[in-house]
Amino acid sequence: MSDPDFELDIELITKRAISGVVTFTLRTFFLQIFTFFATFILTILLEPSIFGIFFVVSALLNFLVYFSDIGLAAALIQKKEKPTEEDLATTFTIQQVIILTLVTVGLLFSSQVAKFYNLDANGLQLLRVLIFSLVLSSLKTIPSIILERQLKFSRLVIPQILENVAFYTVAVVLAYLKFGIAAFTWAVLARGITGLVTIYILSPWIPKLSFNKAVAKSLTSFGVPFQLNSILALLKDDLLTVFLGKILSFTQIGYIGWAQKWAFIPLRFFMDNVNKVTFPAYSRMQSHSEKLGKAIEKSIFFVTYFVYPSVFGMAAIAPKVIDIIPKYGKWEPALPLLYLFGVNAIFSAVSTTFTNALFATGRPKIVLKFMVFWTTSTWLLTYPLVSKFGYVGVGIASAIVAVTSIATVYFVKKEIPISVGKSIIGPLAISITMFLVVKSLQNVLVPNLLGLIITIISGVVVYIILSFAVFRRHLFEDAMIIIKSLLSKS
Repeated sequence: MSDPDFELDIELITKRAISGVVTFTLRTFFLQIFTFFATFILTILLEPSIFGIFFVVSALLNFLVYFSDIGLAAALIQKKEKPTEEDLATTFTIQQVIILTLVTVGLLFSSQVAKFYNLDANGLQLLRVLIFSLVLSSLKTIPSIILERQLKFSRLVIPQILENVAFYTVAVVLAYLKFGIAAFTWAVLARGITGLVTIYILSPWIPKLSFNKAVAKSLTSFGVPFQLNSILALLKDDLLTVFLGKILSFTQIGYIGWAQKWAFIPLRFFMDNVNKVTFPAYSRMQSHSEKLGKAIEKSIFFVTYFVYPSVFGMAAIAPKVIDIIPKYGKWEPALPLLYLFGVNAIFSAVSTTFTNALFATGRPKIVLKFMVFWTTSTWLLTYPLVSKFGYVGVGIASAIVAVTSIATVYFVKKEIPISVGKSIIGPLAISITMFLVVKSLQNVLVPNLLGLIITIISGVVVYIILSFAVFRRHLFEDAMIIIKSLLSKS
């Protein structure tokens, strides 16, 4: 029997990529709706300071996460040839050695970290459970790689759905029962166990301890530059949050976390679903530059078509949501941050797709140079802006740095023949028009829940009408490609 991973032809890759994006999006639609409302309920039940603690402690955990992998998982996904059992076992062994070392160090110093941030006993417990969850997460790596290499995204999304359902169900129930920060502690544990059990059911793999020096050297040639990008992202985002935890109050950190959460929801729903599929798919297509270019164009259009109206729509209705929803006025100070992080989301929708393409075609060093610049710029801008504008300065720095990310387009176009102007400018123009319509309607309609619902529906209708007027042929062509891909046997 032929090996489905090694002999995926370009047509099959395209079909699986398209069906993967669609099934990923459709299957996670329930998850995103569930997550949206669960998060909304948590922001009602819990105070901003509790979110601030969770935000800072999670950032501390991410500091360990980025050092728990030296990019070997990404190297296995990007690799042209099928990974051998020796590749998988070596990757697993190296990762477990790193993870156990970091977890041990993390637990030993957890009390000192809690004291540094003035965390109480519940905060310390949350920190320790998050550190332990690294072990559970690391055990999922190889089964996940196997599914990604085979482009079996319909299976890959199931553990993510169950993990999030477990996390938010436990968190909401315990928050309602007045558990406070402990609601997050038990939710993290439930998420880790659920994901681990599910992935091994869907992608069975017997863990093996082995080390091959040649394999390790080969994989690290791609993996180390790839992971250096992740480490720089850590310094740019999470380590900055850890630093801000000492110069801002937990309530202000809570505002930052709230604004980032809502502003980046369109990215998490649409862009992440696309990029989860396109990295392994682009990797399989890297020898076919023309086909790859068309695939990138389709990805950009899909992401911007859905992300842009979501970001502008959220920015338009956010003030009314805060006014109308009971007990939600406490988040009003975070509105300026929401708008600024929205600017970040608009540029990230494009730049992340392009950096993803550079990774998939074996050019992590180009992205590394960008990450050095973005990280340095973020740190140089944030502290003086926070000193002058308070916590809002974090959002100002984020927006300024995000604007520079558009330069990634140039470097991709040097390597791959693409034309993406209409895919970006069209959805942006229509989204801005929709934003203006929604803001105008808010001045006319009664400021209550019914008025808010009518405004949202009107905005959606305006966007659909305008997009069909501008992109009718494009949308119908894409719809036919999607339908054919889903109906075809892969």
